[in-house]
Amino acid sequence: MLQSMTGFGSARLDADQYSISVEIRSLNSKSMDLSVRTPKVLSDKEYEIRNMVQKVLVRGKVSVNVEFSKNKTQKARNTVNKDLLKAYYTDLSEVAEQLGADKGELFRLALHMPEVLQQEEQDGETAEAEWNLVQPLMQEALQSINTFRADEGKALTAEIMSYIDRIRILLAEIEKHDPVRMEHIRTRIRGHLAEISTSEHFDKNRFEQEMIYYMEKLDIAEEKVRLVNHLHYFTETVYLPEPTGKKLGFISQEIGREINTIGSKANDATIQHHVVEMKEELEKIKEQINNIL
Repeated sequence: MLQSMTGFGSARLDADQYSISVEIRSLNSKSMDLSVRTPKVLSDKEYEIRNMVQKVLVRGKVSVNVEFSKNKTQKARNTVNKDLLKAYYTDLSEVAEQLGADKGELFRLALHMPEVLQQEEQDGETAEAEWNLVQPLMQEALQSINTFRADEGKALTAEIMSYIDRIRILLAEIEKHDPVRMEHIRTRIRGHLAEISTSEHFDKNRFEQEMIYYMEKLDIAEEKVRLVNHLHYFTETVYLPEPTGKKLGFISQEIGREINTIGSKANDATIQHHVVEMKEELEKIKEQINNIL
């Protein structure tokens, strides 16, 4: 069954100590185009996140957004770099005296100077514990987007198969009309034969050879058979379990070649009309295939 490349999945955990959310969005793309946005605490896990996503989603323009926040009781402590604070305060005081400026806000200003307040770094065990909380949420979000893609794929399958069925109907109409077309061609040839057979330069053997060549050039029997086979192969491929978007694209190209050849060889207004309709259905198929995994 087909899968769409368009999808959305999310997962969230709100606990006493942490709040974590994972969102994954995907659009159609010729290959895997993945962007990952994580908080600093998970920056070293981006490679693992990318592997998880690529194994499940395979292809598409995918964006992953992970948000991780601690509640108030879990906020990291800030330490004060006392020596740096003193240095900033001394420098600011000297400048204030030189300028005759008020020193009332100097301490607060010095406290917020770069690198005065330093956040305690978490140890490796804490970082790994937090990653262990994120991993199942990643799996849940991936399952969610896969379900979304599968549901979209069911709708795409029904739509694309309706276009294939319409091409089959039009091909049946061509099959029905083809004997009439061939009889019209024979009638015209007989008329021309009657006109030129009285000529003293008429070469009957050469004329028959040229007529056989002419009839073969107008014969569309092989194209009709190949088109039927391509439509059958397309239908089989649609229901394969693995991703088939690219393969369906190649098959649709072959379908297009046979339709075009039928149109160019038929030399008949009724068949040309059916060919135009078949091309319209095929364009609809190609448009939808662009969004298939």
